[in-house]
Amino acid sequence: MKLIGQIHSGKQPAPRRIMLYGTHGIGKSTWGSMAPKSIFVQTEDGLGEIACDKFPLAKSFSQAMQGLSDLYTEEHPYRTIVVDSLDWLERLIWEEVCRQKTVESIEDIGYAKGYAFAITQWREFLTGLEALRSDRGMTIILIAHAKIEKFENPETENYDRYVPGIHKLASHIVQEWCDEVLFATYRVHVKQTKEGFDKKSNKGVGTGERIIHTAERPAHVAKNRLNLPEDLPLDWNAYAQFLGDGSATPSN
Repeated sequence: MKLIGQIHSGKQPAPRRIMLYGTHGIGKSTWGSMAPKSIFVQTEDGLGEIACDKFPLAKSFSQAMQGLSDLYTEEHPYRTIVVDSLDWLERLIWEEVCRQKTVESIEDIGYAKGYAFAITQWREFLTGLEALRSDRGMTIILIAHAKIEKFENPETENYDRYVPGIHKLASHIVQEWCDEVLFATYRVHVKQTKEGFDKKSNKGVGTGERIIHTAERPAHVAKNRLNLPEDLPLDWNAYAQFLGDGSATPSN
């Protein structure tokens, strides 16, 4: 069939590819567990207090890939796959690179080439996730911790910002692949106080309110393709109401 006969018009909603990263213990895994019929591929041991379905802890890259393969080939009720976390998946990827290159540490591969070699495994994993999304209709949620990185801005002075806690080569690929990159943090207000000699100082005041930033700002990396508000509560339903495909109803 010629391409002219395959033209589609209008919107075509598809399962989302989401990265949620943020500070330690803020509730990222709980957010993922609220997604409809979620199943966790766990690469770190931290789900003991969360009621969720999960594969056994993956101790190698091949075990993590086996979880994707089983979800693709076997019948199951799951609609969402949650990878928790990318940080620890990266460690498994590095171990796989070391095994293939017969070295003890990825740093033993000269000129930082080890991190470039690791992109092969990252692409393999993303290909598996994309197959689950396109062929099995599964939503993808990738959980990551946050780290602070120096950003070299060619238009201004350099500054620090929050980014996903994986190597920058992998981070760029994963962020590009995802539809949403969301940053989970606590809302902070700046309070100005007067000091002696007419001096003033700014102090951050936390409220304990957990939120998601959906758009990139100097302090953090983020993006979305849903025209989301800049801030959302750290609650799956607050995000899912913008999907318009019935994903707002958790079922775990």
